[in-house]
Amino acid sequence: MAAFMTNLLKLFLCAGFTFSSLAAWGIDVLEFNCKRSENGYTEEYAMKIMLASGSQKAKVFLDDRDLDRSDANGKQTVKSVTLARPNILISIEASFEPENIMGNAYTAGTVSSNMTLDPVTGKLKKVEKIQGGILGETMGNGTYVSEETCLPSKMPYKLKSS
Repeated sequence: MAAFMTNLLKLFLCAGFTFSSLAAWGIDVLEFNCKRSENGYTEEYAMKIMLASGSQKAKVFLDDRDLDRSDANGKQTVKSVTLARPNILISIEASFEPENIMGNAYTAGTVSSNMTLDPVTGKLKKVEKIQGGILGETMGNGTYVSEETCLPSKMPYKLKSS
């Protein structure tokens, strides 16, 4: 039964992305269950995408954590969420202040992430450009490409008006 519901949900999403835009249907929110695996370690997380509407910019949440964040250590901003049938394109930029951790000094750094999510196949492709900071020091400056799996966890829905 669960496999049937998953296939039905995929069919609905495919038809929706193929024949009309989500905004035209009045859909505001898409939710996914995602899985990332690397070096024998697997992490599962929930991703919620809230489309832009009126004066509200698009938002992305991972495990209910808003990815638009800012504090003394840096800033992360969801730059855009674009529906490019059947894909969803997400662009995020982050910048980090210089920091000193356990006696090691790190320069300021930036990370630009461009993600392409195909909700029909569940393939999430990430292209991340790292420059400086603790990530540049530990992983190396450059462009990194990875793939994850993100399958719809519920039917797309519209936020209730207040």
